[in-house]
Amino acid sequence: MSGLPTALVIVAVVALVLVRQFRTERLSQDRKWWLLPAILAVLAVKDGSLTDPHHVATSVVLLTVELLVSVGIGIGWGLTTRVWADEHGDVWTKGTLATAGAWLGGIAARGSVVGIGLAMGVHLGTSSLMLGFAVSLLIRSGLVMLKANGERPAYVGAAAQPTWEARR
Repeated sequence: MSGLPTALVIVAVVALVLVRQFRTERLSQDRKWWLLPAILAVLAVKDGSLTDPHHVATSVVLLTVELLVSVGIGIGWGLTTRVWADEHGDVWTKGTLATAGAWLGGIAARGSVVGIGLAMGVHLGTSSLMLGFAVSLLIRSGLVMLKANGERPAYVGAAAQPTWEARR
């Protein structure tokens, strides 16, 4: 996949992730939170255009910076996502205003990496953006799941309810 198809996949996934991050959503125990980032990463690597063939060393450095920025963005998304348990022990999530700030900061940071590359004459393709987004999403989802595993309802009534992982 190259160029336009990759860009369309990125736009579609970003739209899906944005909608899901900012609406109240119940987490399920069988949720495969790692699947979408894994698919995106495989598509990005399979494309084979992660680096600029004319500036390999510089593009590898820029890709590394992109991935480090992506780790930071994922941490920002994960830490700013609100996670709570209701009275039945179900765990819920919702992005906050700080999450929106993390999104905007992430866009600016990624734009800066691309801009630096272009100023140096290095072209990082859409595959590097897709891989970076996959890394951010994987870290965000992992942090949210860790936060969810630590959630316990403050009060569940007279009889203690099972934790959200144990409920069917």
